[in-house]
Amino acid sequence: MADTDDIFAHVPRRTASKWSKNGPGDLEDLAKATAAAKEEAEDRVFAAQKSKALMDQRIREFKISHSLVVLFFLWVAYTQLVGVYLFTRGFLLTRKVLEEKSECKISPLGLEAYLGEPGTGCWHPKTFDKAIIVIIDALRYDFTVPQADANGVPSTEHYHNNFKTPYEIAIKNPENAFLVPFIADPPTTTLQRLKGLTTGTLPTFMDAGSNFAGTAIDEDNLIDQLNRTGKKIAFMGDDTWTALFPGYFDIEHPYESLNVWDLHTVDEGVLTHMFPLLHPDNSSSWDVMIGHFLGVDHAGHRYGPDHPAMAAKQKQMDVFVQDLIKAVDDDTLVVIMGDHGMDPKGDHGGESQLELEAALWMYSRKGVFGRIPGFEVPPKNAVERSVAQIDLVPTLALLLGLPIPYNNLGGPIPEAFIGPNGDKWDNLAKVGRLTSSQIENYQKSYTGARDDDSIPETRTTKLWREAEEKLKVDQIETTLDAWRATYETFLNHQKETLHVCKDLWARFDLTSMLLGIITLVSSVISILIFGRGISGDLKELTGWFAGRCFAGTAIGGLAGYGFHFSGITEQGELKLALFGSAAGGLLAFFISTTSIYRRLQHLFPTSIFSIMALLFTVLQGVMFAANSFTIWEDRILTFFLTSFGAVAFCYSFRQEDPAMRTLGASQSIIFMVLTKVASFSRLCREEQMPYCESTYYASATSSVSSPFSLILLYFIALAFPPIVKSYYTGTKSYEGPAQLYIGLALQLGLFFNALYWTLDSADNGEWIDIPTASLKRAKHTIAQVVLGLAFVAGNVFFAWAQPCLNIQIEESTPSTDDEKTTDKPSQAATATTAAATSATPSRSMIILGYANLHGSRSFLLPVSWYLGLALLQKPLGGASMAALLWQILALLEIIDSNGLSDSPIGPVILAMLGSSYFFSTGHQATLSSIQWESVFIPTDVIRQPWSGLLFAGNEWGPQILATIAVPTLALWKQPAKEAGLMGKVVRVCATYVAYHATIATCTVLWAAHLRRHLMLYRVFSPRFMLGALVLLISDVVMVLVGVMSVRWNFLSVGEVFGLVN
Repeated sequence: MADTDDIFAHVPRRTASKWSKNGPGDLEDLAKATAAAKEEAEDRVFAAQKSKALMDQRIREFKISHSLVVLFFLWVAYTQLVGVYLFTRGFLLTRKVLEEKSECKISPLGLEAYLGEPGTGCWHPKTFDKAIIVIIDALRYDFTVPQADANGVPSTEHYHNNFKTPYEIAIKNPENAFLVPFIADPPTTTLQRLKGLTTGTLPTFMDAGSNFAGTAIDEDNLIDQLNRTGKKIAFMGDDTWTALFPGYFDIEHPYESLNVWDLHTVDEGVLTHMFPLLHPDNSSSWDVMIGHFLGVDHAGHRYGPDHPAMAAKQKQMDVFVQDLIKAVDDDTLVVIMGDHGMDPKGDHGGESQLELEAALWMYSRKGVFGRIPGFEVPPKNAVERSVAQIDLVPTLALLLGLPIPYNNLGGPIPEAFIGPNGDKWDNLAKVGRLTSSQIENYQKSYTGARDDDSIPETRTTKLWREAEEKLKVDQIETTLDAWRATYETFLNHQKETLHVCKDLWARFDLTSMLLGIITLVSSVISILIFGRGISGDLKELTGWFAGRCFAGTAIGGLAGYGFHFSGITEQGELKLALFGSAAGGLLAFFISTTSIYRRLQHLFPTSIFSIMALLFTVLQGVMFAANSFTIWEDRILTFFLTSFGAVAFCYSFRQEDPAMRTLGASQSIIFMVLTKVASFSRLCREEQMPYCESTYYASATSSVSSPFSLILLYFIALAFPPIVKSYYTGTKSYEGPAQLYIGLALQLGLFFNALYWTLDSADNGEWIDIPTASLKRAKHTIAQVVLGLAFVAGNVFFAWAQPCLNIQIEESTPSTDDEKTTDKPSQAATATTAAATSATPSRSMIILGYANLHGSRSFLLPVSWYLGLALLQKPLGGASMAALLWQILALLEIIDSNGLSDSPIGPVILAMLGSSYFFSTGHQATLSSIQWESVFIPTDVIRQPWSGLLFAGNEWGPQILATIAVPTLALWKQPAKEAGLMGKVVRVCATYVAYHATIATCTVLWAAHLRRHLMLYRVFSPRFMLGALVLLISDVVMVLVGVMSVRWNFLSVGEVFGLVN
């Protein structure tokens, strides 16, 4: 209620003054006027209260409907996660681990065998009392042998002819040392290699993902056998050892191993602690010493092998070996080895032969080693001769007098047992028999533990019996040739069993795979029906579907869990509960669609762009059936995107409005040019050679960025913000928060981004004379500022920012219209104008930015995230991310100018852009292309979950940026008060998810179909894992960032103009 002063404020002063001078009649008129004014004021207050109540109600309804949208997409993500999990559990099997352990007093040969004790040797007389085992991470075999061209001129590569000592000693004193290629079994992550080097078992592909889990080894291994026989173990180096063997070491000095930019800390730590222990006064404090150097591996990751830092590291290791052999005594065995190799650019994952070829060198002061005929000198390469890494396990066990670990599948290395003269075939046959007998026992135990995976006896047992028969004959004939034949028979038994086990562990749980495929295919169908098969506003149906789907999920989960106890299937309760929950939710969705059958529409394309969307998706899904198409996926995506730009260019000329025609054509040209420019940034995978040339780094053998890419970052810092600004000025939207985001934060952040990578290059190349610690501190501070500006300040500011608009008041001439408004914006309509009717000049209100009210504000979030994601890429990758953001803007204009906001082509092309720029930022569907060093951009240490988020931002940055931009497709230049706008956002998001779900499902189907293909673990498995991870990451980002940003956007605009149902 207004008070008396407020009431009289509405009465004209001149009239009130006149009434005060007249009589009672005039006072009555005054009272009536006062009452009328009071009533009018009350009406205005009531109207305001009613309007506020209506607005509050609309806000509540919007928040509820938005929350239901979030819940629905969470349910979609859950079903897809279940499908991926079920398929993965059947496809990437883990090996069954037996709990049995070998005992010193129980020989695998039975009572007739030699039995000793730890002091003399358990199953075989020991040769050495002590051992020093040194792992030089990523010591490739060609690093250790002389390299020269055809004319005998020594190689000039930085990674050759530096590590000379092992080869020279093996040549000069063959009885004291031997050097052989040491072949790793993929995958070549350090943790899996250490498992193989201590247990003698093979890793499975599933184990590669646990490289950072550090789970303790619970099967029989060399470290456990040393511990059980009372040996004292000293360790220093890579902290992966202490994670795998907690509590086993009497002396330990672990160092952080994952910081691949640190070349010296771990190595200096090993050198500092190892040599004091070699002093005679400390000889009683250890029996076995283990050192793990990382400098060579980290030099490869950081710079590539052909860099002076690699030469310096190899020379340091060469000096170390010289000092080490001077310090050991006659009873100590020295083992120097690499756990894997590296590819031409310094990475490793197990895809190429160079990544599998490590080096093994054994040395002893007493002459006990020998050579097998034909291999008197170290082989030039692994083609001439090699040994498997699992062969080290029985070799070390027998040389040190230990039992061979129970799960071992390796065989003894001949050079260690054949004697200095190369004639002790009887000794070699005996150790071969010991190893084969242990493998035979393992085979029987494994068969009994897992009936469905029993090892065929007809192949291996036959060889075992044949070897035993030969042994009986040899004990009578006792000739060298007979003993050699016996050894070779035992060797054949060991190799055949290894081959059988490799086939065995490549078996698949077809039931689990089928459940996963059914779940994924059903999920694709459901999201396609929801996104493209239902007419009208989807917002009003989202909550309806969400409630039924969650109810079906709960009921199905309980039913699946209960089904486990029926005894019909042997699948575990977790698998059945998960499948039941996904199946129940999907069944509820399909049943619910029957209630709205009148709103269902066919999914067949009806326009050229919808045909293209379907064709691109289907062709990309089908191409994963061939390894050649999968290998060249980057080129295929470039072709698809260029084709879309060409069609959009031609289609633009159908527009009647010249401005729209010009806009569509020009943006289509920009789209095609950017697609071509981005394709020049590439990192070739091995299978693409020699038809591909890597440009992402300074050279094909380097991991260092080129100076050109640094210059490009500074150019982008200057030129890119004005480019983004130009897309806002066209609709007068460069107002309010846009000026702060684009004009200040983006430009400042891009400059800091360029400065960070300049300092990083200065650190790598030692350009400036600044202490390394100070340089790193400056780098990390800059990175933290940029990431805080992008992900913290940017998100907070976006949540509270006002729309990108400004209000101007101008004097105008009299108008006959009560109000002029522009609600449906065109390219020329950029403001709303309201003028009051009057006989005298009046003031008009111009709202700048009204034509793109939702879109201009929505796109500020991708701008903010781009800044952080660009920093996490290498310099050329950061430039590619700028091209991606520009191309997204061009796509938005193409969609608007051609009236394609309801077409599926927008979200499909946006998803393909994310996939294409995945390759342009130096990534491939291979383990070796992973840029692990990205987690150390803002810090020197691993901190979870932040390190994992930084890794995801580097690995899938383009897909994340594309996902965040999805809602803008539905909001760009759309009328601010258009009904059903939220439903358009839901439809676009569902179509985007459907694309990624389709691609992931196709990779799953082809991986299952081609599970016996030669290229399965090299091509099809990595691509399946990439597709699954991109799908799940897109789901998470869509829900937590993309869809949530819509809530902030609508509420911000609603505060100014009100919400529309």
